[in-house]
Amino acid sequence: MSGANKSSEQRGNRSRGWVAVYWIMAVVALVGLADATFLTVAHLTGDDAVCGSLAGCSTVLGSSYATTLGLPTAAFGAVAYFTVFSAAILAVFGHDWVRAILIAVIVLMFGASLYFLSLQAFVLHAFCPFCLLSAALTFFLTGLLLVIPSRR
Repeated sequence: MSGANKSSEQRGNRSRGWVAVYWIMAVVALVGLADATFLTVAHLTGDDAVCGSLAGCSTVLGSSYATTLGLPTAAFGAVAYFTVFSAAILAVFGHDWVRAILIAVIVLMFGASLYFLSLQAFVLHAFCPFCLLSAALTFFLTGLLLVIPSRR
């Protein structure tokens, strides 16, 4: 195999690898979207039984931090996860310009997750499993983002 063909084949394999990572990002974002949507709907309907008998969960979801600018905080998460899902799907289909959007949104999500985890640990002294799931998904998305090299 000539050097030119080998180089082209290697680029194709890397591109397929990136596409797989973007698909994984899209699936993870869908799980996050479901989690955040569930919490948003529960908040808007006043359903405080979403956690069952987990006292810590009710403490977190009933705190003043569960609302931002008059909206359920989880609604902002739902918008962020939807944005990541949409951008990842666009990236799958070769739209490289969405990488900047992915970076910006996931960095914001990462910072927000750290903030809300610290609130749960040091202010509320209680943890919400749905919030922990969201933080874990965000950390996973951050890791995936770091795996994808920038295209030059």
